[in-house]
Amino acid sequence: MTAPEMSAAAPAGLDLPGLQRWFDTHVAEFSGRLRARLIQGGRSNLTYALDDGGPVRWVLRRPPLGTLTPSAHDMSREYRVVAALHGTGVPVARPIGLCEDSSVLGAPFAVVEYVDGTVIRSAEDAASLTPALRHSCALELVDRLAALHQVDPEPVGLADFGRPEGYLARQVKRWRGQWDLVATRETPHLQRLHSALSDRLPPRSGSGIVHGDYRLDNTILDRARPDVVRAVVDWEMATLGDPLADLGMLLVYWDTVTEPVLGVRHVLDGNPGFPTAAELADHYASRTGADLSHLPFYRALGYFKLAVIAEGIHARHLKGKTVGEGFHTVGDAVLPLLQAGLTTLNRQDTA
Repeated sequence: MTAPEMSAAAPAGLDLPGLQRWFDTHVAEFSGRLRARLIQGGRSNLTYALDDGGPVRWVLRRPPLGTLTPSAHDMSREYRVVAALHGTGVPVARPIGLCEDSSVLGAPFAVVEYVDGTVIRSAEDAASLTPALRHSCALELVDRLAALHQVDPEPVGLADFGRPEGYLARQVKRWRGQWDLVATRETPHLQRLHSALSDRLPPRSGSGIVHGDYRLDNTILDRARPDVVRAVVDWEMATLGDPLADLGMLLVYWDTVTEPVLGVRHVLDGNPGFPTAAELADHYASRTGADLSHLPFYRALGYFKLAVIAEGIHARHLKGKTVGEGFHTVGDAVLPLLQAGLTTLNRQDTA
């Protein structure tokens, strides 16, 4: 993240006077008047940079306006996993506080310390890296994912954070249900992919802490060494589950079909040096020893999940409930994502 340009005026979704009263009580380093700015790039929870003119800065996360899929915006879960992982081999921001009192901002929110660094969101961002750095940055992304999946949930207080048994079946069912909550259109591709996933559930590959939306722009990279991850962010969908679901989702984001969801030119566009999806998968297997024979299922599940997420964002945009720019293209990704999921499963069947 670059140092944000702050404003004493409240961005949409923030009540600065109410938030300042909360900071007075709960944040030891706070000693001035809050300034805030919406951080661009988010497509789900709203994220703001905050400061008081002093040396410490903060980031606040709150659910989006007009939330249609409440299970995907649980602030307490997101904060809990960040607090648990702080101090482990998984880099996260320092946790500051969680507020579940909706009277402060109109919704629960979580605050962590601001992590200065670089976020690679677009092809233009990636163009600043050499081909060698693009390659090592992508492998570092996989290394941090492998480190997450090797954290034992019990010693860090996350033994009850989810139910790994039956995780894949619940994911298929849950995202089908979420579609029913947010759908703005009818498409046979949705039911076809849902049925195909239901029919091809593989045995669980293992269990561990799952990020739920793992991708390059959900990491903050060191400015001097952009092949070092300083923090993994956006833990709103974290749980205990099947680790290969994270790998499958990462590989989905490596596909340029996701460009309308991201709202920017895909990082791979015109930028040689990045590993292929197959090379990322092989690197993960070398770090974890995971059996990737059922990886097409996990990728197809990722396409299914992202299609539903995109439809939810599109629905909020149509209702005027999105904050920021770049939302008008998100709905265009839904059908291609569903088709990509079906194609992925069909390739497995014919392999």
